[in-house]
Amino acid sequence: MTTNKKKKANQTPENKFQFELNSCSKSKDFRGAISLYDDAVSNKTRLNQHHLNALLYLCSNAVTNPSLKHLALDYGSRIFDHMSTLNITPNEATVATVARLAAANGDGNRAFELVKDIGKYNVAPRLRTYDPALFCFCEILDADKAYEVEDHMNSVGVSLEEAEIATLLKVSAKKGRADRVYRYLHKLRSGVRCVEESTAAIIEEWFQSSEAREVGEGVLDVRRVREGLLKTGGGWHGLGWVGKGDWVVSRTSVDGDGICCGCCEQLVCVDIDDEEMERFAFSIAALAVEREVTANFSEFQGWLEKHDCYEAIVDGANIGLYQQNFADGGFSIYQLDDVVKELYNRNGKRWPLVILHNKRVRGLMENPSSRILVEEWMKNGVLYTTPNGSNDDWYWLYAAVKLRCLLVTNDEMRDHIFELIGSNFFNQWKERHQVHYTFVKGNLKLQMPPSYSLVIQESEKGSWHVPLALGTSNESSRPWLCITRKSAAAAAADDDVATVSNSVDTSGNSHLDQPQKLADIVLSLDSQVIENNSTSITGKRKERSEPS
Repeated sequence: MTTNKKKKANQTPENKFQFELNSCSKSKDFRGAISLYDDAVSNKTRLNQHHLNALLYLCSNAVTNPSLKHLALDYGSRIFDHMSTLNITPNEATVATVARLAAANGDGNRAFELVKDIGKYNVAPRLRTYDPALFCFCEILDADKAYEVEDHMNSVGVSLEEAEIATLLKVSAKKGRADRVYRYLHKLRSGVRCVEESTAAIIEEWFQSSEAREVGEGVLDVRRVREGLLKTGGGWHGLGWVGKGDWVVSRTSVDGDGICCGCCEQLVCVDIDDEEMERFAFSIAALAVEREVTANFSEFQGWLEKHDCYEAIVDGANIGLYQQNFADGGFSIYQLDDVVKELYNRNGKRWPLVILHNKRVRGLMENPSSRILVEEWMKNGVLYTTPNGSNDDWYWLYAAVKLRCLLVTNDEMRDHIFELIGSNFFNQWKERHQVHYTFVKGNLKLQMPPSYSLVIQESEKGSWHVPLALGTSNESSRPWLCITRKSAAAAAADDDVATVSNSVDTSGNSHLDQPQKLADIVLSLDSQVIENNSTSITGKRKERSEPS
């Protein structure tokens, strides 16, 4: 007790001010805080950036109270000016808070100027720095200024989140900007997937408006729309509003096979688009070449260009070592063989490609029983062995992305190698392409990609399906917005046109070259495969076999 009293008696004015300000901040005591500030100014207490930011934050909170708003705006302006007088450099938190005060005063231009000038403080803006100006302009329905804020955000690499997209969607709908509404629906699709109830209400209101009824192409170029669906990875074409007339908006659900219970339309499993896929493959290759022996990975790239017929890539080590952490466990070639044969049967008698390290293959070749299987794989063009010093992960990931095919692995791809990729569509790619597996009492079970993606979808007929982000353990009970044209709904029963898939049929038989003397080759070379002269289908999406 005596020690505490001595500490309080020895407090500096600055420490005492900090202690009492912290107390005001915790209790959100705005009046107490500005009284402290006035005393500190009178007593010439030395104030720092942290003190002034805390005071500004309390001001920005107080403006929501009508009885305190005028006082909060006045003190907010005085404190920010005082910061300049003291030659204290504002940081991003300072600018964001002062922008909130400006927006609360209805001055969106001031809020926007603050964020545009933030560079002079040598700090970078964040999403919260832009929010005051963006929401202010949207609230007063100044759509053009809101779009200007968005453009500025894009120029510095600040990404919109659902709240920002939704407010831009709302102001666009209110102003009848159909082109912008279409654009923001696609931003929700690509960046949010499932939407909150408040966003769903904005979408419903738009489609029930007179403006929505008038937009769209009366004459539909079906081929162009279908090409757009293929190019973009399915689930959207991005070519604009399709059809004419009233929309039917309902809340429904989607069954386990991806059929909308409202309009009976088949939803699809959405892939990343062609341009993203190419960039993804390029980034993987660039990182692999940087970290691998360049000649080895370049050799694999060249080989893959000539052998691009595979429907599935197999992470051999992941499967062979699955559940082998017991006394007599090792590498189970029989588990791997089960996967190979199952994929062969599923994919119309087409072999998958197994990626396995050379050291592992050498060990397997020393065992007579496993040697037979390895020789069979090599005879059928199943095996690619990676050289000493290489990381298998680069090879099987690159192959799966480059060939746009399935990848069989339980590796969740979360370690450092995959963090280097840093792609915001990596999870979407995995959802569409990764096949998980289990062995229950020695029996293989493959978990194929889902039959449809939980994401906003735009169909070739112009309909929209929007999933809501409501917590549920049963996907069949998840609410969806089903949005169709009345004319399209009426014609659906007579429509004989096949549902557009985000894949093309590439069925056909492959011809394999004759094998060489396999054992000697494997033991003498770091990387060897058997030539496989199948027809090239690079750049095309492939039809996936459904699980049995």
